[in-house]
Amino acid sequence: MQWAVAIFLALIAGYVDGYGLLFLGVYVSFMSGNTTFTGLRSGQQDFHAALAPAIAIVFFATGSFLGNLLTQSRLRYSHRLIFGLIAGLFATIVGLERHGPWNAPAEIAMLSLAMGMMNPALSRIGAEVVTVTFMTGTLMRIGSHLASAAGRKPLPGAQGPGDSHLARAGIEASIWAGFLVGAVLSGIAGSHFRIWVLLPPCFVMIGLGLFSESPNPEKTISPLSAGRIYR
Repeated sequence: MQWAVAIFLALIAGYVDGYGLLFLGVYVSFMSGNTTFTGLRSGQQDFHAALAPAIAIVFFATGSFLGNLLTQSRLRYSHRLIFGLIAGLFATIVGLERHGPWNAPAEIAMLSLAMGMMNPALSRIGAEVVTVTFMTGTLMRIGSHLASAAGRKPLPGAQGPGDSHLARAGIEASIWAGFLVGAVLSGIAGSHFRIWVLLPPCFVMIGLGLFSESPNPEKTISPLSAGRIYR
């Protein structure tokens, strides 16, 4: 179940990032791209164009702070609170969009805040570090695990005979695939309508908030259990 939560979160992140790029012209979860764009436009003294990605960076960092603050608190169901807050942000944007186009910088800020809060809610599957809102680290870990598997290197801290570099590469690859599918779905949905395009991720976040088990590091599944999925 917790492995499935990671896939759903990555799918939502890809979906929302696609929405931000399609309708707002900025990433809301990919801060490397936003940092490059902010620096580039600032160097060209086009500060107006640099404003939107700069807002995304500031609010993503704020969301990360709030998400980590909640997950490190003593709240038993902190992840459910985070998912509920994210769903509330999505619902707010949908409600405002019904009344016509509104302030784009405010929408960028809210979406980036939501994406920043999402990643701390699930940062590990067993001993494997995962990122569900940006894929650079995920792709690097896939390559690293595959290289180690090709070189027959032992896996440090392996949690059983089924826990291997290939199994962990499979976990990372499934998260990357979830993000990609989310972006594809965003492109399909965005081509037909805008006002309701954030309702599906809103409903998913509500469902995760109501029914998901704790995905916090101290209660995660082991890669051994997740690895069985791939065999």
